[in-house]
Amino acid sequence: METDVYQPAEDSGLLAEAVVERGRGRFLEVGTGSGWVAEQAATEAADVASVVATDVNPHACRSARERGRAAAPEGNGGIEVVRANLLDPFADDSFDTVAFNPPYLPTDPDNKWSDWMERALSGGETGRELIDPFVDDVGRVLAPGGVVLLLVSSLTGYDEVVERAERRGFDHDVVVRESYPFETLSVLALSGK
Repeated sequence: METDVYQPAEDSGLLAEAVVERGRGRFLEVGTGSGWVAEQAATEAADVASVVATDVNPHACRSARERGRAAAPEGNGGIEVVRANLLDPFADDSFDTVAFNPPYLPTDPDNKWSDWMERALSGGETGRELIDPFVDDVGRVLAPGGVVLLLVSSLTGYDEVVERAERRGFDHDVVVRESYPFETLSVLALSGK
C-alpha cells in the first residue's frame, strides 16, 4: 500500500543525484523505501555494477522488488532486495558504495510512532536514532576505497553527524546541498575507512 511506503521527495532526489555522480561497483541502499533511489543506481549510475536495496518495512521491500523488475524486465541487473535492519545481514567489505536516506525528523519520545510511514520519518529524540548506529557500523561493510553517501538534515545536527563520522575514521565532503524553508539537506560522501 502506497501509504505504508516512503515515496520519493526532495531528499530522495538529492541522494539520487549523489548516487548517479559518485556511485560505483557493488552498491547498497539502506532504507530504500519505494526503491526509487536504488532504481536510479541500477539504471542511471554508469559505474554501478550491481544493486542491493534493504528496508525493515515489508511493504517497502515489495515496492523495491517491483521497481527492480521494471528496471530489468529480462532479469539482468535490476535490484536485489533484502528485508533487513540497517547493515545487520551483510559481510565485511561487501560494498563499494553504501547510500542511506535515514529517518531523520526529531520526534518527541512521548509520541510513539507505530505505523510504517511514521517509522520512515522518525529519527527519535535527536533525529539520529538510526544515523548513529549506521555510521558506527558502515565501515565494516564498506570495501577498501569505498564511499558512503549519507543524507543529513540540519534538523538532525549536521555537525554531530560529521563529528561521529570523523571519530569512526571517515573523511567527508559534501556532494550536494539544498536549502529549504525549514531545513538544509546535504549528502555527505564519507571515505577513507
